[in-house]
Amino acid sequence: MTKKKNRKTDLIPVMTHFEDPNRVFFTSDTHFGDEKVLRLSERPFKSVKEMDQELIRRWNETVPEDGIVFHLGDFGFGKYKRGHELLRILHGEKYLILGNHDQNVLCRGHVSQFKAVSPQMYIMVGDQHILLNHCPMLCYPHETTNTWQLFGHVHSGPYSTKGNDLIRLQYLWPYQYDVGADNNDFKPISFVQLQQHFNESTDY
Repeated sequence: MTKKKNRKTDLIPVMTHFEDPNRVFFTSDTHFGDEKVLRLSERPFKSVKEMDQELIRRWNETVPEDGIVFHLGDFGFGKYKRGHELLRILHGEKYLILGNHDQNVLCRGHVSQFKAVSPQMYIMVGDQHILLNHCPMLCYPHETTNTWQLFGHVHSGPYSTKGNDLIRLQYLWPYQYDVGADNNDFKPISFVQLQQHFNESTDY
């Protein structure tokens, strides 16, 4: 007799389960080497070089060397060698959820430097279910319970005011959050910080 499958994991496979919440971090839309993002997202840096240096510094001050980082897309532009160098310098074991500007990751050989690369991931940290996608979702499985949906793409934050998608954020479910660099002081946000955020902003 065929064993009945779990419908939830059939639709969105659980990629992996992490037991230690203190090692898990999330970020998105770093856009390393991208001159356009300075203007379009109004980032407070004078040059791409300064932006990259600050992104690296804040990442490594936040994430321990043995940390786990889920990057939710738009890692960066720039040349092949620079991408390899960045991925060696940045702390942590890195997973990539593909964004709309990640063609260079696929075409220039960076894929092998990530633990895994996927258009979408569904993970568990402890007993917390988390759906990871580059974009915010209008609907997603279990959005009215405590399943988180983390995203980037919209470039929300104190400096970024020009994004075409910012109006979308008024429709977020209580368990959705923009982990993008612009919204989190240009550094990864930890699972523990997100847990505190949702505890303070929801009833669970």
